[in-house]
Amino acid sequence: MYTARGKIEQNDLLDQYLPLVRRQALSLQVRLPASIELDDLIQAGTVGLLEAMGRFDAGQGASFATFASQRIRGAMLDELRSRDWLPRSVRRNARAVDEAVRSLEQRLGRAAEETEIAAELDMELENYRQLLSDTNSGHLLPFEALLDEGLEPGVDNAEADRPFDELIDQQRRDRLIAGIEALPEREKLLMALYYQEELNLKEIGAVLGVTESRVCQLHSQAVSRLRTRLRADG
Repeated sequence: MYTARGKIEQNDLLDQYLPLVRRQALSLQVRLPASIELDDLIQAGTVGLLEAMGRFDAGQGASFATFASQRIRGAMLDELRSRDWLPRSVRRNARAVDEAVRSLEQRLGRAAEETEIAAELDMELENYRQLLSDTNSGHLLPFEALLDEGLEPGVDNAEADRPFDELIDQQRRDRLIAGIEALPEREKLLMALYYQEELNLKEIGAVLGVTESRVCQLHSQAVSRLRTRLRADG
């Protein structure tokens, strides 16, 4: 049970860190599909903040600000992952693209061209591009979500504070960075602009000289290449 003083301190802490929840929510929202509401991210982040207040252990060495920031962002990512906004048919097609990319790049020994992937799928180029547009709404997630895609359900990545967990996380991050480096130049630039510079799709389109919908297609194709490479790397 909290003492009366403890409750007052908890309320003060909540008031102090709620602006951080909103800042993180705004940072994520500009890089997500329009269907994702800011209030939903804030609500999830607030839950993460409350969990941080209940779980924080000063003896672990990390500051509360650092711990809370991780929990808030982790809760928002969990909320995004829980939204199964892609129909099964679209997910099935996305897996077909992954398999086509894997097969082609094994045979060719290089990154496959769009036309080659479309031909492997026995599709017209425009139909292939439409498929990329359809699947992209499920891929517009932050850098951490790409890292976590291989995690089993129920794994709480925000709790990874042991040395072994940190080593594994760094290895996964290094593999993802290596995968991005192996992308075709335009897709590599797109990923850097989106995940490092945190530009939105419209801004990236202006840099690349293409439409926003074309950015979506290229992003989806890049994510497919990365998934294929990360799975091949184990």
